[in-house]
Formats: sequence, C-alpha cells, structure tokens
Amino acid sequence: MANERKPFRRPREPKEFDDVVVSINRVSKTVKGGRRMRFAALVVIGDHKGRVGFGMGKAAEVPDAIRKATDAANKNVFRVQLVDNNRTVPHTALGKHGASSVMLRPAAPGTGVIAGGAVRSILELAGINDVLSKVIGSRTPVNVVYATLDALKSMRTVNDVAKLRDIKVAEVR
Repeated sequence: MANERKPFRRPREPKEFDDVVVSINRVSKTVKGGRRMRFAALVVIGDHKGRVGFGMGKAAEVPDAIRKATDAANKNVFRVQLVDNNRTVPHTALGKHGASSVMLRPAAPGTGVIAGGAVRSILELAGINDVLSKVIGSRTPVNVVYATLDALKSMRTVNDVAKLRDIKVAEVR
C-alpha cells in the first residue's frame, strides 16, 4: 500500500473567465409521437476586469446545453468602459431589448451593486463594484440580459467622446 504510485495529474490551469448560469428553460417541440423535450441555457461569463460575454445553448440534456452556451459566450466577449479604477460606469445609460429596458447609473464609492437577477450577474462578472440599476418592463431573463449588454455597450468615457469629436477633454460638455 505504501509503495503504490498515484497516477500523475496535471494541475488545472486557472480559467480565464468565471461563468454564471442565468436561466435554464425546458422547451418542447410537438412531433407526431408527442412532445420532444429539450433544455435551453443562458450563460454569462466575465473576468471581473471589464470583459463580459453571454451565450445561449440548447440540447437534450442540461449539462450539454450549459456547455454549448458557455462556448457561445466565449465567442461573444466584449470590453466594458469603466471609470474610477474600474469601479463604476461612466454615465447613466438605458439599454433596450424587446419589452425590457435596463437603466444603469453610476454610484458613489461603497454603494455596491444595486441590481437583481440577471443584471447583478452581468455587472459582477464585468467587475463593476458600485452601480444602481432598474429593470423596466418585461423581466424575462433573456431580454434583460440583452438589454443590460446593450446599456453596457453604449457606455463612452470622456476620452472616447473627445476623440470622436476631435476636441480636447476639457471642451467636452
């Protein structure tokens, strides 16, 4: 027993992104023999440093759907514009998708992430520490995720606006 060799195991390399399963839906297709059940998964990934992405996957089993959604999320990663040492968003933004609207507002240091459900998952994975949010309209997780990402993609820092307008940062109003 003491001389038995343990199999060599490679140490796991750290993952680049953390992932959160936002929702899993059971969906069905009616065929001649009855209903065919499948699962649809919505996954959000982020590195807590300003990069975030999402993906959806569908499969006959839940783990397969989550894996497909994670693979799709890795292909949809984008960078979020943050200010104050990646603490908060630069300005108020309203993102819309379908009947859902998500409002994001910058917050004072120490406020925390004032958000719920899918919005909280996205903001925390993006690395945002202080933000206020409000979901207006439909609270369907898929639409809320799209609306939140729309709001984050519309963020512009003062430097971005100045470069876009070909003026100095001090001249931006």
